[in-house]
Amino acid sequence: MELAQLCSIAGDVYSPACKRARISSSFAFNSGESNRQPSIEILPDECLFEILRRIPGGKERGACASVSKKWLLVLSSIRRSEICKPVSSCGDVEMESGESLEFEDDGCLTRSLEGKKATDLRLAAIAVGTSSRGGLGKLCIRGNHNSSGYGVTDLGLSAIARGCPSLRTLSLWNVPMVSDKGLSAIAKECHSIEKLDLCHCPSITDEGLAAIAGNCPNLSSLSIESCSRIGNAGLQAVAKFCPKLQSLSIKDCPLIGDQGLSALFSSSPAISKVKLQSLNITDFSLAVIGYYGRAVTSLVLTGLQFVSEKGFWVMGSAKGLEKLASLVITSCRGTTDVGLEAIAKGCPSLKQICLRKCSFVSDNGLVSFTKSAGCLESLQLEECNRVTESGIIGAISNCGAKLKSLSLVRCMGIKDTASGISLSSLSQCSSLRSLSIKNCPGFGSLGLALVGNLCPQLQHLELSGLHGVTDAGLLPLLQSCNAGLEKVNLSDCSNLSDEVVSTLARLHGGSLEVLNLDGCRRVTDASLAAIADHCMFLSDLDVSRCAVTDAGMGYLSNAEQLNIQVLSLSGCCYLSSKVLTCLKRMGRTLVGLNLQHCNGISSRTVEVLVESLWRCDILS
Repeated sequence: MELAQLCSIAGDVYSPACKRARISSSFAFNSGESNRQPSIEILPDECLFEILRRIPGGKERGACASVSKKWLLVLSSIRRSEICKPVSSCGDVEMESGESLEFEDDGCLTRSLEGKKATDLRLAAIAVGTSSRGGLGKLCIRGNHNSSGYGVTDLGLSAIARGCPSLRTLSLWNVPMVSDKGLSAIAKECHSIEKLDLCHCPSITDEGLAAIAGNCPNLSSLSIESCSRIGNAGLQAVAKFCPKLQSLSIKDCPLIGDQGLSALFSSSPAISKVKLQSLNITDFSLAVIGYYGRAVTSLVLTGLQFVSEKGFWVMGSAKGLEKLASLVITSCRGTTDVGLEAIAKGCPSLKQICLRKCSFVSDNGLVSFTKSAGCLESLQLEECNRVTESGIIGAISNCGAKLKSLSLVRCMGIKDTASGISLSSLSQCSSLRSLSIKNCPGFGSLGLALVGNLCPQLQHLELSGLHGVTDAGLLPLLQSCNAGLEKVNLSDCSNLSDEVVSTLARLHGGSLEVLNLDGCRRVTDASLAAIADHCMFLSDLDVSRCAVTDAGMGYLSNAEQLNIQVLSLSGCCYLSSKVLTCLKRMGRTLVGLNLQHCNGISSRTVEVLVESLWRCDILS
């Protein structure tokens, strides 16, 4: 080293005390040296590496990481195994502060980075900061498509790999600059990976997934979504090296087909949860699942456009899905009556089924399915437009003492023609506890009355957007429910009146806990008076957009047995600021109050309520 440079460094390290800040004349007057780096920064990275790896304490390493970006990056490049552990003369390894120099690898910490905060520098800081605090166990990165050039890259993942060998869960979303190199670094150092979630990672290919599979034998959960360069070879590597795989979710990966899925299912006997969506697979894949899926308990199939009726029929007929308990099928054109019946016969443990947008399923298939599915407890149909009221009634009758929940959503094929159905030919479904019918405009009073006669033990009733239902149709159902209704939702049933609410309160007031009358414009103060008299256990009441007034709120506030906790009055245009006294009186139990779009209540009244009901969340 030249003498002049040595003197310069010495001048930075040592200078005599003075009264003011030490600004040397060279910085004050010599513009040529005004931008020179601090002496410690001119050290080569190799020297700084050797210095920093001899600082074993977590607090000290954290302090060093705060010095500069360079120090942080060098610290994040040091593997846990490369940190020196000095031994004292007494043979112990305790620091003076009492902090142990031994690192715990429990992986108890969780870190999440989203949007602009997802950068390599933050990952480097996480790698350094978590190493002495139990170790990082779960890392979730949600990148930003608009942060091109500033997001997470392979450099950041490499820092995590070196500093966090205890990592068990890794989730990468929207990180286009992370490639196989970064994922391979994780695989090389983090052998405890159990859960891997890749979403919108266009730079990761089969090579990166194969690296994880080959080095992480404990992988039990794999989720891949919109990764355009991951294909069959990656799944084949997982099949070969990851026998503990239990959960599999694949969505919108055009390179994944029958070859990869068949290899995975034939080699992974522990897979129990499967979700396949928008894939270019055929009947062959479903046949493999039906034959090898002996441990599968949950199966979700969505948008499989190349699977035909034969695929679903073979899947059910293969008799391998003996443990399947939950099945969801959405927008699969191959789902027909024939395939549905085969699934019912081949899946003896099936308890829950949900069919969405299955346009080729008709009444015959639904009735045959419910007759063969001996353990079915939950049936949900959404936008299955070939199913009519006759099919629904037949399915309920077939389920006898097993079906507990029935949900119908936007089934346009249902028409109110139940007058031709004979009750004598039907069996009651005494097990049904929950009935939900949403936005099925053809479902009317005749069908509802018939359902009421078949289901006497209902406890949860949801009828939403059924404009064809009148008091005459709902009253028989309310009168036939012997168990006592606990939750009732009648939102947007515009033809219901006070008679229904009064009967509901009188017959089920001893059990009713939640009541939603949102949009029932014919409901008035008479309903609130009935609720006040009979509903002693009601805790959640929604009368938004109803024709209630201040007088009706007076009935509620004067009912000492009522303990309403959540009250919604949104859009009640007949309420005024006079309701203040009533709401104050009810404030002893209220924890939630909705006053949105109540134009008759002044802002000053709302301010007084906010001050008075200090423990109640008020929306206005």
